[in-house]
Amino acid sequence: MPQDLSYLLAFLGIKHPVVLAPMAGVSGGALAAAVFRAGGLGLIGGGYCDIEWIKAQWAEATGARVGIGFITWALAERPATLDWALDQSPAAVFLSFGDPKPFASRVRRAGCPLIIQIQSVDDAKRALDVGADILVAQGSEAGGHGAARATLPLVPAVVDVAGTVPVLAAGGIADGRGLAAAFMLGASGAVCGTAFFATEESMAHPAAKTAACRSHGGETRRGRVFDHARGLNWPQGWTLRARGNPFEQAWTGRESELTELHRSAYAEAFANGDTDMMAVIVGEAVDLVKSVRPASAIVSDIVTDAARLLDHASNIARHFEGVSCDGS
Repeated sequence: MPQDLSYLLAFLGIKHPVVLAPMAGVSGGALAAAVFRAGGLGLIGGGYCDIEWIKAQWAEATGARVGIGFITWALAERPATLDWALDQSPAAVFLSFGDPKPFASRVRRAGCPLIIQIQSVDDAKRALDVGADILVAQGSEAGGHGAARATLPLVPAVVDVAGTVPVLAAGGIADGRGLAAAFMLGASGAVCGTAFFATEESMAHPAAKTAACRSHGGETRRGRVFDHARGLNWPQGWTLRARGNPFEQAWTGRESELTELHRSAYAEAFANGDTDMMAVIVGEAVDLVKSVRPASAIVSDIVTDAARLLDHASNIARHFEGVSCDGS
């Protein structure tokens, strides 16, 4: 069961243990605010640290207590972005995909909850060493960037080293079944991205939302094609999970051959919502995304279904009463 669900909710000032993944270009101010108003933690996807974009999205969330997430290696290139964000008194700062150490003390000095997303037990230990208030154990099923370990075995391994620090599960969680399973693994809640990709408030292109609703997890793949096409210099070791398409298939293994002309064509396709070329960045849980809905409905369904399933699990547990460790 979760380490201390009550502590997590009180610490973050939320009603439900559901956190919006700070998806770059998708989790804008409107979506973060909608998740907050539904009782979860909404995070603006600060991503590559475009300060003007972040300011605009922060304004979109006016009246809502939201946090912000950064791609840490990009933040290292634009560190002043963190100073601006901390001046806004965010609900939390979420760091991913890089060394959090240069920024951790600044976040903690500001009195802001520090959430660090990790992809291995060694990453978790390093995050604990720099003072993470909350860990996010992200499995490879997640959409967007990630590493190799799967959610199911990673989460309990991280819980075992986290001690009293709450752990949130991420990767492949898009409904109440996933949240209930996260609790059983010892997590205190879940970070969800794909579940909110096709919401009404999401900044994803309408064509990408439609494609997500028609996709299944087996169509998603990890690779580096879309990063090269977008001109993003991601460090080695990180791959992007997205829905496969003809463009991705044609260039897999030939990423270095993409030219500025190809990148220009990709940018035009992205603007036009051409899903045969553009990345639809969703994870394996996309099977569970059936239609475009309000974010509030997603949060409500997740927590309601999880509560029902946990109650059912309690009933199942009665059948194991009196069973000894040797199964007798």
